[in-house]
Amino acid sequence: EKTRKPDGTKYDIYNDGLKIYTTIDSRMQTYAEEAVHEHMKSLQEQFFREKKGQSSAPYTTNRGELSDAMRAKLIDNAMKQSERGRVARLRGLSDEELTEEFNRPFDMTVFSYDGPVDTTMTPRDSLLYSKSFLRTGFMSMDPTTGFVKAYVGGPDFRFFQYDMVSTGRRQIGSTIKPFLYTYALETDDFTPCTMMLNEQPTLYDENGRVWQPRNAGHARVGEMVDLRWALTNSNNWISARIMDRLSPAELVKRMHSYGITNQLPAVKSLCLGPCEVSVREMATAYSAFANKGMRSDPVYVTAIADANGNIISNFSPMQTEVITQKGYWRILSILLNVVDSGTGNRLRRAPYNITAQTGGKTGTTNDNADGWFMAFTPDLVSATWVGGEDRYIHFNNMAQGQGASMALPVYGKYISKVYADPSLPYSQNSVFEFPQGLNLCEGTLPPDQEEETVEEVISGAFD
Repeated sequence: EKTRKPDGTKYDIYNDGLKIYTTIDSRMQTYAEEAVHEHMKSLQEQFFREKKGQSSAPYTTNRGELSDAMRAKLIDNAMKQSERGRVARLRGLSDEELTEEFNRPFDMTVFSYDGPVDTTMTPRDSLLYSKSFLRTGFMSMDPTTGFVKAYVGGPDFRFFQYDMVSTGRRQIGSTIKPFLYTYALETDDFTPCTMMLNEQPTLYDENGRVWQPRNAGHARVGEMVDLRWALTNSNNWISARIMDRLSPAELVKRMHSYGITNQLPAVKSLCLGPCEVSVREMATAYSAFANKGMRSDPVYVTAIADANGNIISNFSPMQTEVITQKGYWRILSILLNVVDSGTGNRLRRAPYNITAQTGGKTGTTNDNADGWFMAFTPDLVSATWVGGEDRYIHFNNMAQGQGASMALPVYGKYISKVYADPSLPYSQNSVFEFPQGLNLCEGTLPPDQEEETVEEVISGAFD
């Protein structure tokens, strides 16, 4: 649209012989698609077993979360918003006629992980059948250049075309905590060794109402714990205590600097991740943890050439500094510990047995509606989300519904395949080089490591 031919007319993307050079690595893309298929097939079998025989399936059985009337309204709205419902409205069908049509059997082809299935089913049943499949989004990119290496927007594009990487937004849960902790660790009041009471706090929100956040874990309750332990174990109480001493509005500002674009509520409860963010934006944000505090914006296409090979448009990486050096080394040390001995430790065990130095963070939202796993090495940053099409479609139990169970295995399978391919330039021996003489519990870095935070955009640095 922006670039014209020499004669002033627009290019025809279909007929002008354009060559579009993408950053996607076909090998890594294949591994990502295989990882999604392998894990989601297994996870779906577990989900079907849990919902078998339940009249409310695929929705939750918790009537306090979703009443029968609410569920009926969700299904009714889904029928009206479907392609069949849209066409029916154009034909002038009434609501009663639409309901009648959705309860009439038709021959159709539906999705299964063993391949498409030809069957006869009412459109209403097929809609619920489709909703019963958990969805996913996965993206992996180079944290330095922003070059996107693998991108999977859903389980199967033929049947699930809604893009859960860039278009879909879901609550991010505890994956928000590194943003909060980095904010705290950049001040003079917190270090990874700062001690806080691991007990449910009684706080007051912006309207003066009492807020007592819940905590999933029960370890070391009533003890003094350091911030390193608290983030490693994704402790909600310590996050709330930190937020109570900081500014929610400043946290919002900082999250926007990480590349998160949607409106965020400047409230204390933001520290537990109720906000909705895309997989793409989360990968962008976490690139700063892998790239010495520099956020890298995703790049999907490097150049476009005409039929004669003349470059008519090219695209350069862009970086923005979002974390000071003091905050960077502190948060990096903790996020590496999350995988070594915290909620991301499954990567270190069978069947993955990943030995690469890896930072990460799991995330699980209320009622197991969303499962997240963020992972990064010096060479790759990856984001994984798994959940239902509607937030009321989820596992009932935490064991299967948490981010470490729903999302982490996608990354584990993917990165195992990447490291097993000798033709790819990735090694488990790649490490983060911490400054010599660094004491993470001191208030300052060695003199030659101190830097001011500069809001700086670097364009064309990798030409």
